Formats: sequence, structure tokens, C-alpha cells
Amino acid sequence: MKSNVLKHIRRKASDLAFNNALYNWTLHHNILGGSQPQGFVTIPTDGWPGDMEKGRWLCEGTFTLGGETFEIPNSHWYLEGLSQDWMAHIHGFSWLRDLRALGGDQARLAARALIESWIDHHHGFDKVTWQNDFTGERLSHWIGCYDFFGASAGEEFQDLFFNSLSRQARHLCRALPGDSTGIAQLKAIKGLAYCGIALEGRESWLEVALDLLQEETKKQILPDGGHITRSPAQLTEALQIFIDIRCALKAAHYPVPGPMQHTIDRMAQALRFFRYSDKKLCVFNGAQEGDINFLEAVLSKSNARGKTLTRLPQSGYERLTLGRSVIMMDTGSPPAYPHERHHHAAPLAFEFIYGKERIFTSCGSHPFDPTWQDSLRATAAHNTLSIDHRNAAEIRHDGHFGRKHRKMSVTREDTHDACLIEATHDGYVSLNGITHRRRIYMGEQGHDIRGEDTLSCSIGAGNPKEIALRFHLHPRVLVSIIQDGTEALLRLPGGAGWRFHFSGGAFALENSIYLGEGSRPRKTKQLVLYGTMESDFARIKWGLQREGR
Repeated sequence: MKSNVLKHIRRKASDLAFNNALYNWTLHHNILGGSQPQGFVTIPTDGWPGDMEKGRWLCEGTFTLGGETFEIPNSHWYLEGLSQDWMAHIHGFSWLRDLRALGGDQARLAARALIESWIDHHHGFDKVTWQNDFTGERLSHWIGCYDFFGASAGEEFQDLFFNSLSRQARHLCRALPGDSTGIAQLKAIKGLAYCGIALEGRESWLEVALDLLQEETKKQILPDGGHITRSPAQLTEALQIFIDIRCALKAAHYPVPGPMQHTIDRMAQALRFFRYSDKKLCVFNGAQEGDINFLEAVLSKSNARGKTLTRLPQSGYERLTLGRSVIMMDTGSPPAYPHERHHHAAPLAFEFIYGKERIFTSCGSHPFDPTWQDSLRATAAHNTLSIDHRNAAEIRHDGHFGRKHRKMSVTREDTHDACLIEATHDGYVSLNGITHRRRIYMGEQGHDIRGEDTLSCSIGAGNPKEIALRFHLHPRVLVSIIQDGTEALLRLPGGAGWRFHFSGGAFALENSIYLGEGSRPRKTKQLVLYGTMESDFARIKWGLQREGR
């Protein structure tokens, strides 16, 4: 509560300091010194791929995000009802890559026209479009893509462009560190670093940015290389930013700090841990599968090498691999405020993939719709157990956690032909005294998987508790109920079959959805085991064996 109040006070103070005519006058007239830039001394080139098809849409004035489109009417940039993700995409200018990928004069002129239009509508500070992360993203993309859209432009565009860029950079230097956290803060730092490298006489901005980056590294990057949010998607974004800053330093012949390279190496190892055999990400804590080419590019640019890890102890994940089977299990506690804002309430959830085919998977997340994003944070959207239809962590109206699991324990045993993991969480203890323990065994070259979920109550059972244990199937998996409703046969696209069985509880096949990619939910199914806890102890056993092994 205290941190919320302080954050609110800082935000109000920033609004008073920046959102006034005098402050905008100082930005326009540069009264704090420094000449108006006429060009760049070094251009930290943006080396990430764009999408030609999205570039074609942009030439028609239409933005795309997560498979959805949005047209800015009459080049007016003030749009009601857009989510924060849409606003970040539009005002961050990452879509310049798409126009660059399309190439040609039409795309180049479209980029200039959109930049000119944005500048015309944003002469001075605006608390939404000039927030630190938007500004940092915008500046880094303006600089990184400049060779494409700006190098051949006329003097009028150059004057307009550099005047706006220098105003935004001066503001960003004054506004940082501000109250941004997480990836938003890293984006702002990257923008300031780019300006310090690209603009003559602004080396002090680079020094400020590198000092801030060092502080954020301590706050955000865990010893095992994971990100503080525990999200594979957030880790990917953070690693991309670190790589970009490293490349920018090298382009300007600045030394790369040793700790930065070490951090990149650790993050790349963690990212490799989160990738399955299909080269895409596991779907935990707000992540979607991701784009294979982009993930390959991130890992390639990291220059990191090494074997895939079996666990990330600080991030709280375990990876069991045997033969072609991989199980990823969430065994971590939620991060501290405010980094748990998009964290999922899914302790001990797991995913299972065989070869390149996902079998059991979390329901995923949405690229920009906050309603979907919050709904899919629920315990029931994951392969884990819930009690009395309540989440294992309380998701408050502001998106942050109230009640949450604080104690997690995990042990594992590995031999050359078997793996066993056992973990517990206390997310329900404050409600009813119940601790959830999960054991998962994998043997027979990954063809034999057995699970056991037990509940134990430390304060007396009281009223009966309803239990639901869910196994969400990937949309490519076909399911048939067999043996008079006591087993399920899962059929993969390649023809391989898996038999699911259980003891303890009642079995149901229900509808589910999958949002592991794109913005449109795909219909799928889930296996659900229902039961009632009437004493101080309850157990459900389940198993999955490959047919014809």
C-alpha cells in the first residue's frame, strides 16, 4: 500500500513538472544548452526482421497487431479505447521494420509521412504518448531505421525530424528514472542510450543510460538468467534490448561492459531452456509460443552457447526430458509487487510435449486484449488443481495479487532412464489450511508418465471441498473417451497415440480454448478430474502412456 501511494505521488509530481507550457517552451528552445543536431555521428542500426505483409497494410494507413488490424482515421493519433499494448505498438514505431522489409519508395515515403504526421500532432509533452517507455521505443526505432526512411529525405523533413527527436531525448533524460518498472524501464533506457550514442556531444546521456541499466540488471535479471516476472515472453524482450544496446556500443566503438555480456549469456541460456523441440516457447505467465525466426535471431545475436539446462532454480521452473518427451513445470513463487501484475495463478502447472507436438498445454494469453489476458491468468486455465472453484492466488481488481502462495518446495531425482519431481505450494493454506503436493514421474524413454496430486489439511477439513484437476489439450490433439468413460485416447497429428487413465475422482471431457498464438482463441478440449475432499487428506492419481511402445 505504501509503495502504491508513493508511486501515485511521484506520478502527480511528474505531471505537474512536465505537463505545462513552460516545460514545453524549455524543450523547444533548449535553454539548458547543446546545439540542435543536424545528423547522427553514429547510427545503431536496427537488425531485426520486419513483415512485408504488415508493411503493405501500413502503406494503406492500417496497423496490425496479433493478427488484428486498426486504421488511424485521418492520421489522427489520439484514439479512444485502445489497450496499452496497442498504444505501445502504434506510438513505439516498431512497425517501421515492416515498412523497411517491404522496401521501395512507396514504403519509404509512407514511413516519412507517418513520422511527419505524428510530429504534427505531438509538438510537446503528452503524458500518454510521451511516457518513458513509449518515448524510448520511438527514439530507438527512429534512429535504428533512419537509413531506410530518412537518409535520402529533403532538408525540410530533416529539420522537422531532428528537432522533434532532440526534444524527446531531452525530456527522456530529465524524466528518467521515473516510476516505470520492468520491460518499460528497459525500453526507456535503450532509447536514451541510442540518443547518447547517435547524437554528437551527448555522451553524458549514454553514461546515465548505462548506470540505469546496471541498476535494472540487478533488479530484473535473476541469477539463473530468468526475468523477474518469470515470463518467457518478458525474458525474450529483455534479452533483445540488452543485445541492441551491446550492438549499439560496438557500432560506436565503445567498450561493452563485462557484466553486460555475462548477463546476456545467462539470459540466452534461460531462453533456450524455455524452448521446446518445435523451437517455440512454453506458454507460461503471459507468454505465447512466439515466432520461430525471431527467437532464432535473438539466440543467434546473443552469441551464447551451451547445453539446455534442466532447471532454473531462481525463476522457479523444472524441465524433465527423456527420449522425445519434455515436461515443463512451474515450481516458483510469484514475483514481488509490482512485477506480479501479469503473473498467472498457476502453481505446479505443467506442460507436456512429445517431439514437436504439444499435448498438454496452458491456455496461453492474448497479445493485446486485457480482458482475455486477465481471464487466462486463472488457475483453471492451466494444467493444475483448483479447490472450490477458487484461484490458487487472489487476483485483485487492479490485477495485482492479494493472497498468494509464498512457500514452494521442490525436489527431483534423475537417472539415465527415469525422472521424478515432487513439489508443493501453500496457495490455499490461508483459506482452508490445505497444501497441494504434486509428483510427476517419467520413464520408459519418455513413454510412461505418472502423476499424483495430494491435498493435506493442517486445521481440520471442515466442510467438504470440491476439487478440479485439469489437463488442457492442444487443438491439434484428437481425443476419444474409451473404456466406458474411464480412459481417454489422445491421437497426435502424426498418428501416435497416448492413453490417459486415472484413479480417484470422476472424469469429464469439457470444452477449452487455446491462445498460444495470434489473437483469436482456438477451440480445443480439456480432461477434467473432479473430486471431493471430505477428510484431512485426498489423493488423485493419473497417468499417460504411449500406445504401441
